[in-house]
This record gives sequence, C-alpha cells and structure tokens, in this order.
Amino acid sequence: MTRPRNWLTTALRLVAGIAIAVPAALLLGASPAAAHPMPHSVVQLDVYKASVTARLELPVGDFATASGIDLTTTESAALPAKAKAIRTYLAQHIRPATLKGEAWQVSIGALSLSRTQQTSTGPYRELVAKAVLTPPAGADVRHFTLDYDVIVHQVVTHVALVTVRQDWAAGRVTGEGATQVGTVRLDIRHMTVPPLTVDLGKGSAWRGFVAMVELGGDHILTGTDHLLFLLILLLPAPLLAVGRRWDGQVGARAALGRIGRITLAFTVGHSVALAVTALGRLEMPGRPVEAFIAASILVGAVHAIRPLFPGREAVVAGVFGLGHGMAFSFVLAEMHLSTGQLVSSLLGFNLGIELVQLLLVCLALPTPLVIARLRIQPALRVGGALLTGTAAIGWLADRLGAPNPVARAADSAGSHTTLMLATLAVAAVAAVGWTLATRRRPLSEPGGGLRLRPRSRQEAEDAPGPALTHSPRERAGHALDDSRSGGG
Repeated sequence: MTRPRNWLTTALRLVAGIAIAVPAALLLGASPAAAHPMPHSVVQLDVYKASVTARLELPVGDFATASGIDLTTTESAALPAKAKAIRTYLAQHIRPATLKGEAWQVSIGALSLSRTQQTSTGPYRELVAKAVLTPPAGADVRHFTLDYDVIVHQVVTHVALVTVRQDWAAGRVTGEGATQVGTVRLDIRHMTVPPLTVDLGKGSAWRGFVAMVELGGDHILTGTDHLLFLLILLLPAPLLAVGRRWDGQVGARAALGRIGRITLAFTVGHSVALAVTALGRLEMPGRPVEAFIAASILVGAVHAIRPLFPGREAVVAGVFGLGHGMAFSFVLAEMHLSTGQLVSSLLGFNLGIELVQLLLVCLALPTPLVIARLRIQPALRVGGALLTGTAAIGWLADRLGAPNPVARAADSAGSHTTLMLATLAVAAVAAVGWTLATRRRPLSEPGGGLRLRPRSRQEAEDAPGPALTHSPRERAGHALDDSRSGGG
C-alpha cells in the first residue's frame, strides 16, 4: 500500500521542475547572439554656435528589431532604397527640446553601413546616421533635453551612450576622443525611457582660442611634411653657391639673415593662404594640395644637393608656403565654425603654428651653421637631402593614388614628437658647445676628431682682416721680397 504524498513534497517538486524547465526553454529558444553581451549605441555630439550635430552609431541587429527595417543582409549599394524609411523612423525617435519644453528641429542626413566591434561583443555591422539638431531662435545649444529612444523602446536591455566629440566653446577642437554626457536606458521601475538632460556648462571664446593655439602648435609639430620642407631649405643656408655646386660658406651674419628671410617668407606665405582660404570658405581639393606639398619638399631636397635657386630661397619658401597654408585651412574647414569663431580660431591656430615653428627653427639653427664648417659637411648634407627626397617621393606617389610603405613610415615619424624635439635640442647643445670650444682653442693647438672645412677663396675675401691667408711658401716669398727691397 502506497503512502499518500505529502503536499509539501509535491509543491517542492513542482517548483523544482519549473526552475529547470523555464531556463532550459529560454536557452533553447534564444538565438546564438543572445549568449554574449549585445553592443550599445553611440550618440556623438558636435556642438556649434547655433546647432548640434549628432552622429548615431546603431547596431544593425537591434535597429532591425526596434524599427522593423531589416538591414542585416543589406549592402551599402542597396541602402538608398531604404533611406526614406530609416530617416522617418529616426526623426520620430529623436526629440530634443529646450529646458522649457520648446521642440528643436531634427534633420536626418547622410546614412552609411560599416563594420566595427566593441569590447566583449565581437565584430558586428552598424548603421551610421547624421542628424542635425537645431534649436529655436535664441535658444541655448549648451543646455537642453534629449528625448531619445531609437532602439531602447523595444530592446529593453539596450543602452545608448551620449558623448561630446567637438565643442569649440569648451576647448574641444581636435575631434579625437569624447567626453561622456550620460546614458539613455530603460527605467525598469516605471518602464519608461526618461529624456537625458544635456548640460555642457558655460563655454567661452577664450577657451576656444586657447584650444586653437594648442591645435596649431600640434599640427606643425606632428606635420612631418611641413617641418621637413622648412628644415631642408635651411640646411644649405650657410653655404656659398659657386656655379652648380655648393662650395664654401658665407659668414655667420649672412647665414642668419638667410635663415631669417626663409622662415619669414614661409610664414607669410602660409599665413596669407590660410587666411584667404579659411575666411573665404573656399573648398580646395585635398589631393592636389597635398601632392603640391610633397613636390615642394622634393624640390627643396634637390636644391640641398645642387643649388637650383641660390639666393632666392626666401621667394621659393613664400610661394610653396601658399600650398602649405591651404593644407592648414583643411583643419578649420572641418569644424564648421561661425564667422566670429572662425576669425578667433584663425588667429589662434596661426599663432600656435608660428610659436612652434619659431621654437623648431631656434633648435635647428646651430646645427647647419656648425655642419657648414666641417669636412664631412657634404656627406651630411647630401645624406639628409636624399633621406628627405625619398620621403617626398613616397608622399607624392601616395597622394597621387599609389599607397606605399615609404609614405606610411614618413607619416609615422610625426607621432614621435618627443624624440624629435630631444634630438634637435641635443644637436643644438652639441653645436653650441663645439663652437665655443673651437673659439677658445689657440690657433696653434692641433685639433682632434672633426676638423674645420677650409674656407673658399671667396669666403676669405669676404672675411674681416687680411684678404687671404697665405701658405708658408708664399709668406717666405714675401719676406724675401721685403729683404731685397731693403726692409730687413
């Protein structure tokens, strides 16, 4: 005879069965993608004076679930066919407003598909959309609410990260990195998606100006091509051109004058081009300008080997500086600044360029002056020119549509700014120390190591004091003439 089941035992068995069956059913019915964390959305804000641009990065899978617009198998070429539906959906789920509740205008622009990955999620496809958010006239673009539920209203575990990428008035001008403003997610207590209050603080024109000074300095410091062009023109500045070759050296004062004129001409050239292009909002084609810069470096390298335009280096620096200034203007064009911000940015950016350029010229100045006095000067000059010319040829080919490892290696040199500054500083200190040591050494004392390069006849004639330094045989001949004339 079987004992009747205890009601407590039966209830426990029932609960255990449910506890096993429910997770098993969920695991068996789940898609493979649910086995790991899903990627989140990113909303990157670029803050301008009268509007805010939002770059939306949306995982295609979650977007399809939320919107019903399937893009999982859609290629980029087929995206325009679904563009209208995508823009309509996005405009309905992006609702910025002033703090008083006045609605902003939303315009959805360019759409694209790409592949990316986030930490712990693996690779996936994403939809990238650009939205322009425009407040009512006179409203504050730095304080507003963002009612955003593009995906999270249907995918309750989804999170959207809202960041600021560019904000001129707050000193964020590089577009690199981002500052997080907040997150948009489901409030599980009330099962709603609350709007995000965006508070960007109080911006100022001064912070924008200072940031542009820093950006200008960083641009010339990391712009290997701009720096090489200037340095390769300065390399033969202390030398004397005789025919089609460099032979001898000019005086220190003349060399300093040449270097000053070259630097000033380059500054004027790129400053004028930068101002005209930026203030005129001229859209210059990037590839021809960049190729022109590479060609200017190649010309400078050839000139350092064989004089092409002796005595006219300043004119050439000014002409080629126009192309470099056009390249500088690309940085400002990408920021879409208002006229007032553009003028301030132009001044700050150019000031940063000039300050760092002056620093680099001062650091580089002693070295070519000393090299010009050494016997190994031709080897160092030609070697440096060949290295520069090789980089220029690599850049020229790359900017004409033929990527190559030489161009990539030359570009990567701009990331080692600390090493470059340290090298220039050490070379400058060594050059100054060597100059002081040779000046204090008596003329009769034999020198060791590197020896001074003998001056050319033209140098000796231009130098103060006796017109020429005669050899011992010539001096003996002069003494014999003097004794015959009765001077002894």
